[in-house]
Amino acid sequence: MFEKVLISCGELELRLSDYPGEDIIYLLNNTIQGSQGGMRYSLRDVESRIAEYGDKIRFISLYKKGQLAGTIGTCFRVTGQGPLKANCTYIRYFAFQSFYQSDPEIYKHEKQHIRIEKEDSFKQKILELFSKPHILDFQNVSEGNKHIMFAYVESMNERSKNIVHQAGYEYLRSFLTVAFSRFSPSFYSKVELLKEEEKPLMTQLLNSYYSGYSLFTADYAFIGNKYYVLKEGNEIIAGVCAIPSGYWVYNIPGVWGWIIMNVLPYIPYYRRLFQPGEFRFIVFDAIYCRKGKEKRLATLFESVCAREGFNTALMWLDDRSELFEKLQYETDMGVFNRMLNAKPGLVYFRFINFDEKEKERFYDSPAYICGIDLS
Repeated sequence: MFEKVLISCGELELRLSDYPGEDIIYLLNNTIQGSQGGMRYSLRDVESRIAEYGDKIRFISLYKKGQLAGTIGTCFRVTGQGPLKANCTYIRYFAFQSFYQSDPEIYKHEKQHIRIEKEDSFKQKILELFSKPHILDFQNVSEGNKHIMFAYVESMNERSKNIVHQAGYEYLRSFLTVAFSRFSPSFYSKVELLKEEEKPLMTQLLNSYYSGYSLFTADYAFIGNKYYVLKEGNEIIAGVCAIPSGYWVYNIPGVWGWIIMNVLPYIPYYRRLFQPGEFRFIVFDAIYCRKGKEKRLATLFESVCAREGFNTALMWLDDRSELFEKLQYETDMGVFNRMLNAKPGLVYFRFINFDEKEKERFYDSPAYICGIDLS
């Protein structure tokens, strides 16, 4: 483990570490995600999620007078195949103490400071780090090499969009939350856990299935050894990784959001799908389906819910991908998905050492949204 100072300016200090200290864990556990007018929630299972990234996560943390003011997590991975293959760094966490987020006088002073000393300001130096992945001390990441830094931003979160724009990030794709639900899920006998000796084959199937996607990696497909498959005979026709997860939910926008928060929990059966406060669900990730068998995904999903003891599952899909279309319009995803009116998430890229022709391939290809990154 290491920690080192990247920038020091008066009482402010920016540190890089490959582990989260107790102060970082506390901040991440108590940060409310989302924006005013959008869904507001906080993460659960923060420590276990961080552990699953292994040695491929770093924290850039701001300290003022030795006290943690905020932190940003970054995760390295190699993604995609062929012309879409790239070294990538994902901006995983973005959390600041509440008084840095909400005090208008601080924000006003900060803007004035940037106008006066834009190039030399501490904030500008921080933003510049988000185009310099080599400073994160990941193996095989060198200055001058091609690299993609990317982040997900809620479409209604103007503050976050402003920050990524200032850091030179470009809007690339959009994605939506898709839900699966059953009041009383049943287990189907043809569904089983993937065997250890089947993982190389499953990895090949996933790589083939997502060969036209940017950002795809199978690195997290078998987390917790909870990859389930549906077979016909001895052939795998569908598969999915199940990641038990949950949020502390404080607000869901819109009329349906009000109903979900204030009505569903008091209606028999519907309360099984959602409870205000602690919302438990499964994340479905690394979804695979043999072409033409998409309707069978409902059987697989229901069986996984039954085996894992959940009524609701969430997944995040590029809204212009074929898989999104198949699930939304050809698969019975359940009542909760019909009620969910989620706003799009936005994928932002910072291309480093790419020419314009190389960038075009990423704009034209669906983006893979890794489930672990949003749970």
